[in-house]
Formats: sequence, structure tokens, C-alpha cells
Amino acid sequence: MVELSRGDLHVSVQDPVATSMNFLNEIAGRYPDAISLAAGRPYDGFYSVDDVERYLRTYVGHLRAEGLTDERVRGLLLQYGRTNGQLGSLISRMLDVDHGIEVPAESVMVTAGCQEAMVIALRALCVEPDDVLLAVEPCYVGMTGAARILGVEVVAVPEGADGLDPRTVAEVARRVRAEGKRPRALYVVPNFANPSGASMPVPTRRRLLDVAAEHDLLVLEDDPYGLFGLDDEPRPTLKSLDTDGCVIYLGSFAKSCFPGARVGFLVADQVVVDEAGGRTLLAEEMSAVKSMLTVNTSPIAQAVIGGVLVEADCSLRAANQDKIAFYRRNLRTLLTALEDHFPRSGHDEHGVRWNTPAGGFFVVVDVPFPADEKLLEVSAERYGVLWTPMSFFYRSGGHRALRLSCSYLEPERVREGVRRLSRLVADVS
Repeated sequence: MVELSRGDLHVSVQDPVATSMNFLNEIAGRYPDAISLAAGRPYDGFYSVDDVERYLRTYVGHLRAEGLTDERVRGLLLQYGRTNGQLGSLISRMLDVDHGIEVPAESVMVTAGCQEAMVIALRALCVEPDDVLLAVEPCYVGMTGAARILGVEVVAVPEGADGLDPRTVAEVARRVRAEGKRPRALYVVPNFANPSGASMPVPTRRRLLDVAAEHDLLVLEDDPYGLFGLDDEPRPTLKSLDTDGCVIYLGSFAKSCFPGARVGFLVADQVVVDEAGGRTLLAEEMSAVKSMLTVNTSPIAQAVIGGVLVEADCSLRAANQDKIAFYRRNLRTLLTALEDHFPRSGHDEHGVRWNTPAGGFFVVVDVPFPADEKLLEVSAERYGVLWTPMSFFYRSGGHRALRLSCSYLEPERVREGVRRLSRLVADVS
């Protein structure tokens, strides 16, 4: 039997963040009765197997109404397809209706989940060894993991209570250039970020775009939670505010439709000019990368999401009102439960504090002790509650904080989970 040295495998195989997330899944499997305030997945109650067949029929009906023959429809669903996908027109319309983003269908690439969109964008943009990605910290592990797999250096840009400060972005960009490297792109989640829950004020978004243009940065805008604010206050995407063409928009149907379809997308409408003066869109250039990853995104999965979009008349905001109401109620429930079990009069005494996000799935709780993997196992075994150490989302830091998610549970389970957490905090403190 051939034996391989672990040291001879790529560094991503030993990625400590991936190992930590695997540990979290393993703990959840060993303690199935523990209430999980760790899982950031959508609520199961919104999904039915029967919906899949209905969405497929809806999409097939849409194609036929567009004048496609049965043979052509069969080919679109059951054969290899166009690398960049077949939903460009529907997605571009959805972006216009829901987000005020006006882009041509040709600028849309349909991907196998948003994770693939991240990999494609990084691989296409980061060309030289000295090209680096600036990324908000704390950062979603999918982006930092993608960079690690590709060997792209990530430089952290610390996040504040209101998300990224454009002045900090400028300072980090200047420092990176002074070190002889090129800050190629900036990754940011402007709306209710994972893991911090932070959301950028509109004036800050505009200043960030000015900084990106000034420092020749492309902005990778990830927006999986934008629909799920606590109120109906309009929060324009960076892409909708972008007048300089510096934003590449990353999208997902995991939260707004359902994650099992594994369909995401990117919008890259930047113009690429070749040596002969020919002009194409960046999304079309990126298709060469995708063709070597997944050939194309599952046409059947695309058809299911296409059916969702057709049925919703391309407004996922309108179609998701029940989900929006549920996630709003759950976030309010989580914040109220924290207030009930950690009264403000005792915050300083116990060293327990938390932020108050304006939407999304996540709340960050600061605690007066290390919130590490060892304590997580104790929490699962003895107290019956799971949470995510914030250190998972930092290169170095976040050791006395934890992330709570409220998306996957009924409200009463959220309340019970916080009650169990309060017992852990009281005993450990």
C-alpha cells in the first residue's frame, strides 16, 4: 500500500480553518440533541421535494413559450450546455427588479454555488505571485479558503461596527504597494456580513467605491443576505452605485431559493480589450476558467432555479416575504433572548457584550474567556448548545468571541439555546 507524507500535500489540505469547520460538523454529529446556534443554513421548513418538480415544469413551460422546440428544450436540460449558463436573462432582470443593477445578460455567469464564483474570480484576476486579495476581517471562510487553494495571498482589512472603513482600505492598499505587491481586489459583504452581522451605511459605500477607483481595486461584492433586513430600508448594493465599473457582484440562490440546487452566479460587466483591440466582457473571458473547473453548471439545477425566477416574475424580494418575516422574527428573538439572559446591568460584570445587526442571520457575542474548540465540545456535551468560535474567521484573533446563528431554528429553540449558553457562561466565568 502506497503511503504519502502529509507534508507533501498542498497546504490547503491542512488548512486550519477547514479543519476547524470539519470539527464543528463532527461535534454536531456526535451531539445531535444539542441546539445548534452554529449552523448558518436556511430554515428547512420552507422547502418541499414537490417544489422541485413544479419549478422544472414552470421552466420548461417558459422555454416553450419562448418558442423553443421539444428537441431544443431536451438539449438545454439534459446535455452539456453553455459554459456561462442559460439563466443570464432571468438573472439580469432579477438584479434590475430587486437591486437596481442594470447589466446585460452576457455579463452573468451561472456557477456551481457562489463558492465557484469566488474561485473563478480570484483565478482570473490574480495573475502574478505578488497579486494579493484584500479581504474584510473577520472574513467568510469560503473566500479565504478559495484563496488558500489557489495560492493567493490574503491581506486582512479590519472591520468596524459599520463594516469596512474606506480610510482603512486605502491605508492597507498603500502599505501593500509599498511592499512591492499589487492589491488586485477587495472582498467585502456590505449587507449583514457573515460572520460579524455588520452592514455598511450608504455614504460609506459611496466612499468605498471612490477609494477602490483611486487605488485601482476591483471590488468583489458578496451579497447573500441582502434581502433579509430587519426593516424595509433600501440598502443599495455597491454594484448599483458603481459608476466606474470596479464592482464584480457575487450572488447565490442558497438563501433566497434553496441551497440544495447549488446555483450561484457572478456579474462581471467590465470590458476586456485584447492586443488587437477586440473587446469582450470579463464574464466571457472568465468562462475559460469555469470550463476547466465544472465544464458548466448543472442544467437541471439551473432549470429548477429558472422555474423559481419565472414563477416569481423575477422578484425574489417579493417571492421571499414569508422567509424575510421568519428571519426577522428569529433575529429579534435572538437579540431579545440575549437581553433576557444577560441583562445590561450585568454586562460589565460578566464581560458579555454583543452587537445588534440590522438584519441577516448572525450575532457576535464577546465573552470573558477563550471561546475555543475545547470549550465548544464542553458546551455541546454538558450544556447541549453549539456555537461557532469567532477565531475561525480570523488569521489571528477573535479568541474571546463567538458567533450565534438564528436562521435554522424555530424561535422557541433559539430562546432555549441562549438559555443554555447563559448557563455555560455563568459556570465558566
